[in-house]
Amino acid sequence: MDKIIRCITSDGAVMVSAIDSTDIAYKASVIHRTSPVASAALGRLLSAASMMGAQLKSAKSSINIRFEGDGELGAFMAVADSYGNVKGFVTNPACPTTHYENGKLNVAEAVGAGIVSVMKDFGEGEPYIGKIPIVSGEIAEDITNYYATSEQIPTVCALGVLIDKESEQVLLSGGLLIQLLPGADDSTIDKIEANVGKLDSVTSMLAKGMSALDMCKAALDGFEVEVLDEFEVKYVCGCSKEKIRNLIAAMPVEEIQAMIDENHGAEANCRFCNKQYTFSEGELSAILTEKKK
Repeated sequence: MDKIIRCITSDGAVMVSAIDSTDIAYKASVIHRTSPVASAALGRLLSAASMMGAQLKSAKSSINIRFEGDGELGAFMAVADSYGNVKGFVTNPACPTTHYENGKLNVAEAVGAGIVSVMKDFGEGEPYIGKIPIVSGEIAEDITNYYATSEQIPTVCALGVLIDKESEQVLLSGGLLIQLLPGADDSTIDKIEANVGKLDSVTSMLAKGMSALDMCKAALDGFEVEVLDEFEVKYVCGCSKEKIRNLIAAMPVEEIQAMIDENHGAEANCRFCNKQYTFSEGELSAILTEKKK
């Protein structure tokens, strides 16, 4: 089971979140049948969304992060609740995979230029929506830029997904979110910058057997560290036939009648988990009857 750990320095100057999201990224790749580069892009975004969702205070809160680039990957999105549970999809899961000269996956090319949208829904009132240009397409840099631009929080985000070259399966996935809080002074900033410079990549740390807590401690080397919380997270889609039924019931009468007359039923496919829901002509007629009452 995947896990998030959040730590803070004893002086309250720096907070770090770390996630081992290997199961999440693997499950997403299986559900969506993603190419290596699509697995990497979606896996990175799922890690980021999970850590960011876990920072939301209200139990009813959720976060939606959407990349809309002009690369072959198309739009892709991750949605997380305040417990860090997450789901996502990618428009073109079969996106062709290219590599940099060093052999690493070229996620930036697959993503392309465009917009990153972040929506925080707090369960009441209007949601917060922030939109910024994609700065690199490598996901982590874009999350860092989001915090700097939209929330004015000095942040370092590191994300990684390791793909087996032969089987093209996800082997490891995880992330780090290092944030300076208002109590950070120049010496704290210098220490964090030095630590960040020494950190291995996320997947390298996971490959060495480091846990989420180990990654937090590495980022906060030289500080007194307190664990804020630790909890398991997973890939979860809350779709159901009842929810799809409610969506159909909210449609105009004419559209429901057209489903009956033209298609003698309806099919709906969940983009997050690929489950298919079928509604017979009789089920649609029942919805229509209730709607007309």
